[in-house]
Amino acid sequence: MNPTLDISHRRRGLLAGAALAALLGVAAVPDAQADSRLVQVDVVDRDAGQTLHVWRDHGRPVVAGRPGDRYALRLVNNSGERVLAVVAIDGVNVISGETAAVSQRGYVLEPGQRTEVNGWRKSEREIAAFEFTSLSDSYAARTGRPLDVGVIGVAVFREAASLEVSDARPTLRLEGSAKAAAAPAPAPMAPALPAPSPGAQPAPESRRAEAGASPDMSAVARSQAPLAHDRLGTGHGARETDYMRIVQFQRASAQPDQRLEIRYDSVDNLVAAGIVPPPRVVQTAPHAFPADHGGYVADPSNY
Repeated sequence: MNPTLDISHRRRGLLAGAALAALLGVAAVPDAQADSRLVQVDVVDRDAGQTLHVWRDHGRPVVAGRPGDRYALRLVNNSGERVLAVVAIDGVNVISGETAAVSQRGYVLEPGQRTEVNGWRKSEREIAAFEFTSLSDSYAARTGRPLDVGVIGVAVFREAASLEVSDARPTLRLEGSAKAAAAPAPAPMAPALPAPSPGAQPAPESRRAEAGASPDMSAVARSQAPLAHDRLGTGHGARETDYMRIVQFQRASAQPDQRLEIRYDSVDNLVAAGIVPPPRVVQTAPHAFPADHGGYVADPSNY
């Protein structure tokens, strides 16, 4: 077996003693449970500290984000065993930056553990925050892969019953937020992109200045851009301290035991698509005599 690198995410003090209500519910009941046999997935607005409401589009879960907001994926291991969660955003693995596949790296969760994935993994101690942004400014589009922007995926694997040293896969685990809290937060940095994945075709720097254009989008994607320029994507945000370390994990199967997908877009786009109901506007009938008063007709303003 060829060794691979799996990654786990551990935050001290965040172990959940009981399973939380699943995010993936019907539109009228945001906390209703869905496929949370192993891992529950929540999309959390980090700035507001609130779990995003889940709507349904033909049975598929959808959340609404706002451009510029930072967000996180909250993972809760509802099982009594260790599991591996491979996480992809916009078709990109959040740890390696590769075009996503279920066989790639993931986060290992202890039984009952609750943790948050806050950004793109940059090193053993740093991430670039997830933030909602325009499709053309998304990390996927800027590395030449815009066609899958707007979807979050999690593939969950059970651990093999026995772990033989010869077959053990080196795995990374995050050292919890206790260390991150103790370390001073780095000053905000302008988004910086890592080297694109194999196959990506980054454009010259001068093209990045083109207004409203995605410099690394394929010809097919650019032809679709006028129809999708307002869609949301996930940007490569400011750097943040976030520690990890290596552990061992062996998958029980090559195929995931649980697979979740959550789509996202702006409120306006979801309203236009008929997924989110429009805001209610309370209108009252006009009255001929809304206020009885004495006196005479006053001059209008600026008369």
